[in-house]
Amino acid sequence: QVQLVESGGGLVQPGGSLRLSCVASGVASRRIFSANPVTWHRQAHGKQREWVAGITTEGLTNYVDSVKGRFTISRDSAVKTVYLEMNSLKPEDTAVYYCNINTRISNYWGQGTLVTVSS
Repeated sequence: QVQLVESGGGLVQPGGSLRLSCVASGVASRRIFSANPVTWHRQAHGKQREWVAGITTEGLTNYVDSVKGRFTISRDSAVKTVYLEMNSLKPEDTAVYYCNINTRISNYWGQGTLVTVSS
């Protein structure tokens, strides 16, 4: 019912910035996007997938401690897109970043976008 596509990853120097996007599409995507929280997760090579940030339908946000003050999650219902603004990037932020919508009956994931932070 919903497809999620992330974009915006790439190679950036420590201290730099990137903005990731996640666009929802599909027959039921407008309803599902507007009615559910959206989250970002990341998975570094050889490590377990980690929750990074979330935003509710009301726009309330929360973050894992390691990115608080540096990352900002937002959503735009008009274009069915969630964003992750990433500032002051550190090498430890290097990972594949995924967006997710978890409804009562389905769990939707994108294909991921790779962020590499390196000098």
